[in-house]
Amino acid sequence: MKVSIVGQGYVGLPLAIAAAIVGGHSVVGIDTNRKIVETLKNQKSPIRDIADSQIEVAWKSNHYQVADNFDSVQDSDVVIICVPTPLDASQRPDLTYLEAAVESVASNLKSGALVVLESTVSPGTTRNVVAKKLDKNGIHYELAYSPERIDPANKKWNVINTPKLVAGISVKATKQALNFYKTFIEEVILGSSVEVIETAKLLENSFRLINISFINEIAEFCSKLEIDVREVIGAAATKPYGFMPFYPGAGVGGHCIPVDPSYLSSRAKEIGAGTRFIDLANDVNRSLPAYFAGVASRILGALKGKNIVLVGIAYKSDVSDMRETPASGLIRELRSAGAKVFWHDELVGVWMNEKSVPLTNKYDLAILVNPHTGTDLSNLGQVPILDTRGGY
Repeated sequence: MKVSIVGQGYVGLPLAIAAAIVGGHSVVGIDTNRKIVETLKNQKSPIRDIADSQIEVAWKSNHYQVADNFDSVQDSDVVIICVPTPLDASQRPDLTYLEAAVESVASNLKSGALVVLESTVSPGTTRNVVAKKLDKNGIHYELAYSPERIDPANKKWNVINTPKLVAGISVKATKQALNFYKTFIEEVILGSSVEVIETAKLLENSFRLINISFINEIAEFCSKLEIDVREVIGAAATKPYGFMPFYPGAGVGGHCIPVDPSYLSSRAKEIGAGTRFIDLANDVNRSLPAYFAGVASRILGALKGKNIVLVGIAYKSDVSDMRETPASGLIRELRSAGAKVFWHDELVGVWMNEKSVPLTNKYDLAILVNPHTGTDLSNLGQVPILDTRGGY
């Protein structure tokens, strides 16, 4: 089939390569970011989860191309939308990118094409927002929802072997989406409605937010007891049923866990339902930068004028993604207390007009946020280390 995939980032690019190489489809990856398009045209990958060699194979097979326009949609049997759906300044769902993408797709869509939304949205968005925008052009189409399940840097689970949830607005859309995805994904699971699958996606990451926030409270408790929370978690995880290990840190980050629950709670407010656990988890998560700044103050005394280096500022280890990184709030808290804050991250390199600094023994304190595999801490010498991931 001819396929257009809108968005060639952490979600759209792995999907495009899998559909092209494994599925054998003729794929055009669309991205309005011309830098990404040029990188891909040079057969280089803009993300770590996809190797340059995979881009080369897909490119040379003539099954993968890229474009910064929506012309390919006019001939596509399947159009998949994988654009960001972040939060605005008020922590409410921001559908700006999604609405722009849908409008561009609508103006180029061919009759009978299948449109699939993979971006995270509130329940009802596929039916009440996307469908209504597509309807305006009066062209017959089918519409389905199939949320992305991408975990950057995960060596075990990827697009192909992670079970795929799918539901269509119509029975025909569901069948078409099922038949498309199963050409390159091992297991495709059908839902009874798009609203069920939209909510399932939000439940997945709300579950993670709540449990990570809870374990951060347990980490503080263990710190006061002067015991290692990681040992506590390991001991509890020996129970073969009824327990799932989660691990503490400086806060949750990335494109899913800090964002998706707010889509659920926003929709809950609209329909008069309660989300007290999510609201409390958000409060705990957002309090962590101030908490760790307080721990730093207890270690050093007054922070004014002290040289502090954060190690690993991406939102998780072994990625360079800075979206919603907890390091941002921690840096802000430390600087507001007068500390001179630097950071070291060999994958990020440059961020907010600042550059990664080398690790030396010249700092008053090092704070481990999300150090990457292979990060050598030995150059810190005797510098005190605060590990936000637990321990004592």
